[in-house]
Amino acid sequence: MNITRNNVDALNAIVTIELAKEDYQGNVDTVLSNYKKNANVPGFRKGAVPMSLIQKQYGKSVLFEEVNKMLQEKLNNYLVEEKLDILGNPLPVMSEDFDWDADVLKFDFELGLAPEFTVDLEGKTNVTKFTIVADEAMLDEQVEYIQKQYGKLVSKEAVEETSELVATVTNEEEGINKEVTIAVADFRTKTNQKKFLNKKVGDQVTVNTKGLFEDDHKLMDVLGIDHDKVHGLEVDVVFTINEINESEKAELNQELFDKLFGAGVVTSVEQLKEKIKEDAEKQFASQADQKYLNDVFESLLETTSFDLPAEFLKKWLMTAGETVMTAEEAAAEYEKSEKGLRYQLIEGKVMTQYELQLSFEDIKAYTTKLIKEQLAQFGQTEPDDKTVEDIVARVMSNQDEVRRISEQAMNEKMLALFTDKVKAEVKEVSYKDFVKEMYGE
Repeated sequence: MNITRNNVDALNAIVTIELAKEDYQGNVDTVLSNYKKNANVPGFRKGAVPMSLIQKQYGKSVLFEEVNKMLQEKLNNYLVEEKLDILGNPLPVMSEDFDWDADVLKFDFELGLAPEFTVDLEGKTNVTKFTIVADEAMLDEQVEYIQKQYGKLVSKEAVEETSELVATVTNEEEGINKEVTIAVADFRTKTNQKKFLNKKVGDQVTVNTKGLFEDDHKLMDVLGIDHDKVHGLEVDVVFTINEINESEKAELNQELFDKLFGAGVVTSVEQLKEKIKEDAEKQFASQADQKYLNDVFESLLETTSFDLPAEFLKKWLMTAGETVMTAEEAAAEYEKSEKGLRYQLIEGKVMTQYELQLSFEDIKAYTTKLIKEQLAQFGQTEPDDKTVEDIVARVMSNQDEVRRISEQAMNEKMLALFTDKVKAEVKEVSYKDFVKEMYGE
């Protein structure tokens, strides 16, 4: 057997495997002998079928199968031994006049080679690393939300601006008949809001659906109609008032503080805001970190230049999936997946170039940290070691969970690396401003 490689260029190569008969004939003979022992052919006793008949009936198929198995094994071993970093899978070069009876069988395989490049984390970037703070306005909103959440509804005789209504909304022609809970303030215009003021249980109010709420999704929910029907809908609907309620906010007292955080943990509104701020900014930090990771990689995609074996990859895509693609379909698929492939190559290069590795102990330690954080959220701030170890063992017995946690642990290592190496502007923003940065609105 002989294996050689011809590097067509930096990104493409041809590997040639030559098999002499003595390389594979022994395996073929063994398989045919087993066929002979077990063959059931009319006119012959089991095991007494002539080898010539076995050879005639099964010889070619066994030869194909045994040679193919040997090729796969030798090619895979060669790629490992030569430490070749390939993209896709080797593609056999097909030959219409291949001679299976030749003394030496010669097979060619096309390889797409991964490009050689380096990643510069310390170059100039336009990346911003956000620190999200819970500002006073947000803290006031959260305190008010808590008061409403733990408050109570008080029945009222007449509708006021701050009332919440339970009403049945109807329009016979459109088939609308639905009971809804809605605040007077939900209606978009003051004109429509005023139509409800001073009304009592049993009263009816007619309004038009055009511009009734800020967006059509709210109208869909209230009327109980589908997305296609709501656009451009301009009909009168009748609200029959069934209940009138007022949300009475919970008092900011020790009873509420203890209910939220446990006895004596929080004793004042100032401490309540500090607690809300601490919890909120922990959640914000993970969102800011994820944006920072994404932005660094986007920057690396723009600044890290390398070629890909595009024609090889398009050819490989034609047969890589469950269904065969045409050349045009493969080219379109390549265009869609090229950025993702570049992302994966850059991510892999970062890991190798900066020697980012995860050991079993790293994954176990990270899992332990996650479990302790989750238990703390349920009030178990000091769980015993045995409890934590048992949960960690169960989690790590699930391969999908291990894969997910490994990705999180590697992201944490990359975040630390990027924070240390990447030149980024550090900017403190409120959560609302961060959302604008994320979505532009």
